[in-house]
Amino acid sequence: MKYALFIGCQIPARVSQYEMSARTVLENLNIELVDERQFNCCGYPMRNSNLKAFFLSSVRNLALAERAGLQMLVMCKCCFGSLKKAENFMKDEGYLQEEIKDILMKESLIYEGRTKINHLLSVLYYDVGLETLKSKISMPYRELKIATHYGCHALRPSSITQFDDPVAPTLFDELVEVTGAISVDWNRKLECCGSHAMGVNDDLSMELAKKKLDHGMEAGADYLCAACPYCQIQFDTVQEMILSGDGGRESLGSILYSQLLGLSMGIDHEKLGINMNKIDISGIRSYLSEG
Repeated sequence: MKYALFIGCQIPARVSQYEMSARTVLENLNIELVDERQFNCCGYPMRNSNLKAFFLSSVRNLALAERAGLQMLVMCKCCFGSLKKAENFMKDEGYLQEEIKDILMKESLIYEGRTKINHLLSVLYYDVGLETLKSKISMPYRELKIATHYGCHALRPSSITQFDDPVAPTLFDELVEVTGAISVDWNRKLECCGSHAMGVNDDLSMELAKKKLDHGMEAGADYLCAACPYCQIQFDTVQEMILSGDGGRESLGSILYSQLLGLSMGIDHEKLGINMNKIDISGIRSYLSEG
């Protein structure tokens, strides 16, 4: 299997352990990643201020992958949602769609809608498959309870993203449980982490994060699990801010799914960037057992 890797902006700048762990895991699964050096921002920051710039940025990435004849493997759920929205937008005919195509033609880029956009979790679930993943687990977890955080942009709008059932998703839970961990049921599994309110309404952002963390702990989770840089930053960096102002508060470390899976595959923790998370998650290795 071969994909054009789209890592977006946040991962290399702020969550490099996500890229490190994903590349290591995918290499162990014999998945070839192609780095398209001309990929640009998915356009999300411009979505509410300049629709043309937003769609042009997104569609340009799709056209580059299409020119390479590759499906896209997207690691960020925000980028995934943006690219899927652009793909859906370009299915219609209109002045803006034609203008975008004309601008791309100046770079000899042609977009015809042939590129499939996949999130990392979708590739692991559908393309690799649970049975193959099971065969790669050499150190399954024992009695480890994980609170999966689905995030907003992969699930909604479901008619566009087509990631999973937006009301009762199971894909992420099944991927967690293939490692031997237990995916706990918790009330705020599908709620926003508050990341995109940070910088606009910090109090709201922090409150949303706190509620998720509190409910995860109440559900008995040992760790949260995310698969999006924005969500990981919120649970990791922002939780560090919360803890600094409340010395008696317990932490609920967030582990990226690529890290969770990698450890159960017997991959060394340094190759997965376990020590790079701001909230210490090194204790998760005590839940591993010899297969």
